[in-house]
Amino acid sequence: MKAGATGDAVAVPVEITSASVQRGDVIQIGGQLCRVTDLLQLSGGAKRLRFESGELLTVHSRTRLVALRTMKRW
Repeated sequence: MKAGATGDAVAVPVEITSASVQRGDVIQIGGQLCRVTDLLQLSGGAKRLRFESGELLTVHSRTRLVALRTMKRW
């Protein structure tokens, strides 16, 4: 998964938690790629993620996931 035709950005896998998840992260859930479009902070360090599809996922503070994150090349 690459962003941009000029090669100035690349998607890399990163481990994320509720503290490090960002808008734009792509998480594979049940074989489906889901892009995070919004985040809502919940009690206890949890976050509710909203995906482009409108679906929601609540991530506990100790949950670890792997996401694809677009990083700019230098």
